[in-house]
Amino acid sequence: MSGIVSAGLLFYRRRPGGVEVLLAHPGGPYWANRDEGAWSIPKGVPDDGEDLAATAEREFMEETGFPVPKTGWIPLGSVQQRSGKTVHAWAVHGEVDPAQMQSNTFSLEWPPHSGITGEFPEIDRLEWFLIDHARGKLNAAQVEFLDRLVDKIDVK
Repeated sequence: MSGIVSAGLLFYRRRPGGVEVLLAHPGGPYWANRDEGAWSIPKGVPDDGEDLAATAEREFMEETGFPVPKTGWIPLGSVQQRSGKTVHAWAVHGEVDPAQMQSNTFSLEWPPHSGITGEFPEIDRLEWFLIDHARGKLNAAQVEFLDRLVDKIDVK
């Protein structure tokens, strides 16, 4: 089991069809052909001594390029993913246009053992989903964040 901790933000907005949440599809070749269960909240690992809420804000901005509201954060607690990683999350009401996303990148040798290093975006897609649709897209452990959000806000 891994002892890795990460922190992230679950943006939500209200639409005539219901509440939508903003999910991120991980970039890179490993995730290129994965969809159901592959999406996540924008999140990342804290720097040494960094507060988890500060990590969530920094990671959201690095992975999406969007600023984060300073108030109105709703604590959603934490979940443990199958990998053993513990993810802490907050929900925040916000409006962003996924087409304007600008993700940071990472380096990866691809194909493996080829000696070729490529640059890949941490997030290759950002998309709004109605909560019920998001359940099938989201990493299974993170679905709990949707349930907690529904319990904390009026979804009608």
